[in-house]
Formats: sequence, C-alpha cells, structure tokens
Amino acid sequence: MSSHKAFKTLKKVFPAEPTFISNQETAEKIVKTLIKSGIQPLKSTSSSLLSSLNPHITNLVLSNPLVLPHSCVKLFNFLQKNPSHKHNLKSHVTLLCRLYQARKFAQMKIVLNVIVTNDNLRCPVSEIASLIEEGPNGMKFAGTLCDMLFRVYAENRMVEEAIGVFDYVGRNGIEIGERSCIVLLLALRKCGRVDSCWRFFDRMVKNGVRITVLTYNTILKAYIGRRDFEGVSEVLRLMEKDGVGYNVVTSTLLIDLFGSSERIEDAQKVFEEMPERGIEPDLYVYTSIINCYCKAGNMERALFLLSECNQRGFAPNEHTYGVLINGACKAGQMEMADILVNEMQSKGIDVNQVVFHTLMDGYCKKGMMDEALKLRAVMEKKGFQFDVFTYSTIASGLCKLNRNEEAKALLFTVEERGVTPNAVCFTILIDIFCKEGNLDEAKRVFNDMKRKGERPNTVTYNALIDGYSKNGYMNKARKLKKEMEDKGLRPNTRTLNTLIHGECVDGKVDEALKLFREMPRRNLTRNVVTYTTMISGLSKNGRTHEALKLYDEMEKAGLTPDKRLYRLYRSLVDLVGVAEREELS
Repeated sequence: MSSHKAFKTLKKVFPAEPTFISNQETAEKIVKTLIKSGIQPLKSTSSSLLSSLNPHITNLVLSNPLVLPHSCVKLFNFLQKNPSHKHNLKSHVTLLCRLYQARKFAQMKIVLNVIVTNDNLRCPVSEIASLIEEGPNGMKFAGTLCDMLFRVYAENRMVEEAIGVFDYVGRNGIEIGERSCIVLLLALRKCGRVDSCWRFFDRMVKNGVRITVLTYNTILKAYIGRRDFEGVSEVLRLMEKDGVGYNVVTSTLLIDLFGSSERIEDAQKVFEEMPERGIEPDLYVYTSIINCYCKAGNMERALFLLSECNQRGFAPNEHTYGVLINGACKAGQMEMADILVNEMQSKGIDVNQVVFHTLMDGYCKKGMMDEALKLRAVMEKKGFQFDVFTYSTIASGLCKLNRNEEAKALLFTVEERGVTPNAVCFTILIDIFCKEGNLDEAKRVFNDMKRKGERPNTVTYNALIDGYSKNGYMNKARKLKKEMEDKGLRPNTRTLNTLIHGECVDGKVDEALKLFREMPRRNLTRNVVTYTTMISGLSKNGRTHEALKLYDEMEKAGLTPDKRLYRLYRSLVDLVGVAEREELS
C-alpha cells in the first residue's frame, strides 16, 4: 500500500481534529449575530453558537459595548430559562454594570432579586463587590449597587442580610440612603419587630445617615401600631432633641392615635398646634379629626369641621363622608345619615358597599327594618353582592323586633346564595331556638356550627346557657360554662348573670352566691341586673337580712336600682321593720 493510500485510510479511521475556536471568537460571532439580527437566530435549534457557551464567553458578550443593554437583557433572560446554560455571579455583576451605565435601575433591581433569592448565587456583599472594577465609576457603581442590594434584601424581609450590607457599606465609606433604610424599617414593622426597628434606627444614627421626618414617621407608626404610648413619647422626644419638626403625616398619625384611644382633647391639641408648627392641614388631617369627634359621638363638632374643610377648599371624599355617616349611624341619628348620603351623591361620589353596610347596621339597630329592607333592594339593584355581614345584620335587626320567623327564613337561605355563614349567623339561630324553647334544634345548630369549622364564641355559649337555664336544665348550663372555659373562652358578666338567675330559680341560692362572689375575682363588673337577681333570689329564699345587705352594697357601688328592685326593697324593709332595719344599717 502506497504511503498516500495509507494516509487516506488513517484519515478515515482518525478524522482530523476540529479547528479550535477561541472563547473570544465565539463571543465575537454571538455579538455580530445580536447586532445584526437580534436574539431570535440564537434561539434556533440549528444554531451551534450557544452549544459551547461558557460563563467566560457570556461575560465577554455582556460586557461588549457594541451590544445594546436591552439585547444583553434578552440574552441573559433566554439563558436563564435554558437549564443547560448556567450563569455565574460574574455574569450577573457584568449585566448589572451595563444596566447601571444605561441608567436602567428597574432592570438592575430585577437582576439583584434573582441573586438574593437563588441559593446558588446568594453570597456576602463583599464577594459581589470584589467583582466590581476599581476606578471612580466603579465606586459610584458600588455605592448604587449596595444601596439597591440592601433595599432588595429588605423587601424580601431578609433582615440579617440587609443589615450585613449596611455594616459593609459603613466600613467601606459607602452610603445607604435614608429612603432605602426606611424600606427595612417598614419590613421590620410589618413583621412586628418594633424593637428591631429602634435598634436599626440607632445604627442609622451611628453610621451618619441623614435622618429626616420620614424616618421618624416610620418608627412612630410602628409604635402606634401596637399602641405603645411610651414608645411614641420617646420618638417625639428624639424628634424635638434632633430639631426635626412634624409634618402633616406626623400630625395625622397622632390625631388617629389619640382619637382611637378616646383622648379627644389630645387629638384636638395636635390639630390646633399645626399652624404654630407651620403645617398646613390637608383633607386627610380633617378626615382624621372629624373621625375622632364622630367616634366620641360629638356630631355637632364633626359637622362644623366638615364645613371648615369645605371653606378651605378641601373637597371631602368617600372616606370623609364614610366616617361622618358611620358617626351619625352610631349616634342613632339616621336622618342626618340620610342627609349626608344625599350630599355625598350630589357631589358625584358613589355610595360604596361599606357605606351601605354602615347605613343598614344603623337602621337595624334603630329598629327601622322597613328602611333596612328597602336599602337591601337598592343594593341588589346596584349589583352589590350580599356578604355574610349583610345577612347577619338584617337577621339581628329582625330579632330585635321579635320577627324571628323572618330572621330564620333569611338565615336558612344564606348557604343557598353561595355565602358561608359565620359565627354571628349561627349564634342568631341558636338564640332564636332557645327563646322558642326548642333546645334540641338549638343544640343541632350548635353542633352543625362546630362541624363546619366555625368556632363558637362567648356570645354563642351565652345564648345556649341562657336557653338551658331558663328551661330548668341547670346541669347542662353548668357543663356548657365548663366547656367554654376549657376552650379558652372567658365567661363575661352576662354569662354569670344568666347562671345566677338559673340557680336562684332552681332554688340553689348558695350556688348563685358562689357565682356572685366569683365575679370580682374574674374582674367582672356586677351590674344592676346582677344585684337585682341575687337580692330577689335571697328574698324568695327567706334570707331577708342578706338581701338588704346586698342592696346597701349595691348603693355604695353607685348603682341605681330600677323601680322593680326598689319596690322589692321597700317590701323587705316593711317585713323586718324600721327599727330592725336601722339596727342592720
């Protein structure tokens, strides 16, 4: 065999090595494709350019200034979705740098979010910073990157990682802005970590972060959220010490806090001090102070403030009218509520479902059921979906007027209409059946309630205990009291009053007295009903002297007897005689 033939045979057996293409050459081909035709040709299955792609080539492509940033993002996203191509941290930082140069900060944040939520990429900030090239632009980029990384960690509630970034920048002469710090404070507040809020605030001070009223308001809101008046006072003291003045948000927060705590004078003081502090009230401030007076039942003052609000050019919105209508309904002033609704509509503000519910609740509590049912028809016409609140409110109103059959009929249709009944619905039905003496049906509803996952509350147990007590089933009533306590529910004054009445009717006055004496230990207030029941029980049992002592005790407690009890007292005095009564006193 000639040498030429032998060589040809060897070529068939051992093909020549493929021509080696460097990383640089592959990167340049990808760059040319991107510039000429975009990402689409590279996505084709026939394209072999990406088959040998490695992190080094990716970095070369992403860092090439000829490739526009949006093309870099498209390539990066395509590779992210392809499991055969894995980015390393360097390629992420390279893309971040390109996006920074193009001022594409929103896209930067998305890439950073990928890093912090990926277990394979997440790393200390120092490692990310080590991949940034040195130089003036490098330092600016590092500052922006750290600030944004801190914010992304905070938004993901990765508190320790965020604080790690904060400590790193403090050691390296980089600043994190106040607004980014507020993002972490908000995250801590949402997690209920108010003490951590305060500790991080202290770090902000030590690191020289410029602190404005925005930060103070954030911490203030955290303390207000848990009604920590001592914490609120400390924040206000620090604001004064640092010379940071209130703004309109600070005033609104304080007015809301004092109003919800029934400290109306303090709320008014904050409102009146606003001009002295150079703060111009806005609609939110007026709505807050109006709400304070509505909650206090002072509708006259609330309406005066509404007039003042209008005079200053602030057009009340649906929230302003909402608090006024709610205040009028709570005060039982339904005519005023109707006037406010008409005024609201005349200004082009639609009545929302919250206002409808407020009106309905007001009508029902006032016993104006015809108006409540008319309102229900209006709601249906406007396309509002009835929720469980609507049904329970109407049913409760019907019960107050002894229209029990209508209430039952309504509640029986709740589930048919696709609404899940709540504890209130079940409790109303139990109460109706108990009053009718149909205890078997009441117990069936009670068991059905538990079976459907609705937890009976104290009001539910009270209804059933009342039913058993009044029908002479004291053993069952006592068992229910124990059951509710075993479930962590505390009996209230009504619970004990009901049981005291039942024991007295059953002739077990000593058992009733035990419950009566138990009330102070449970921090339950004895009211006129409690004393009347116990005095009546003692008198019927022939224990006149004890009954008279309880009457004296009641008067010392500042309670005024009703006519029935006073007549009983007079008959007891007549029974023992005036002389003996004076001796007892």
